[in-house]
Amino acid sequence: MAANMTKTQLVRYMAGELELTNLKAATFLESLTEVAVKEAKKNGVFVLPGFGRLKKVQRKARTGRNPQTGAAIQIKAKTVAKFYLSKSMKEAIVAPKKK
Repeated sequence: MAANMTKTQLVRYMAGELELTNLKAATFLESLTEVAVKEAKKNGVFVLPGFGRLKKVQRKARTGRNPQTGAAIQIKAKTVAKFYLSKSMKEAIVAPKKK
């Protein structure tokens, strides 16, 4: 697998692993994306068990700094999307520290 997998590479990999056509794998990937967006937008959260959770989060208005001048600026409140990995996924990627 490549360091930064493209959509085409991901579709081909999934098709090979699941013994599907590239078209069926691409359709599955697009359907999963559509459901994730629709559910997160409607309910505020989309959970993919064993992988993670996509969540709609409200950020409060805050004061920030202009990095060039250092002047204080006001940043408006806004809604953002955040993705949280599941515990099992985190542990699979980065082994927990031993005490």
